[in-house]
Amino acid sequence: MPQPDCIRIVNMCFYGHHGVEESERARGGRFAIDVELYLDLEPAGRSDDLNNTVDYKAVYKLVESIQSGRRYQLIEALAHDVAEALLANFDVDEVVVRARKQSVPLGGLIDHTEVEIRRCRQSGQ
Repeated sequence: MPQPDCIRIVNMCFYGHHGVEESERARGGRFAIDVELYLDLEPAGRSDDLNNTVDYKAVYKLVESIQSGRRYQLIEALAHDVAEALLANFDVDEVVVRARKQSVPLGGLIDHTEVEIRRCRQSGQ
């Protein structure tokens, strides 16, 4: 069986007020989110019609609204909510969401922390 096709939207950057420590939530910081959407893209390829694929702008707006809609303590929870919303709002079989946080107070220098969440559509949805 062939692998499903994939749309990737990489490094959507946002300023958010997420973190375990109150100082992180008060100050805010930079976050980045990647999404992978798995679905059959042959109909879009054949038709060149946006109605046969996922609208990238709609995905961006959904991710933006989730990350700005509340203050998360954990980027795991942020990534989970993004994944669940993508499955609920778009006709995709599987999603992968990566959420990165810059300037994490770990007591040393790091570039960022990142989590990856993979969710599949349940049969019958």
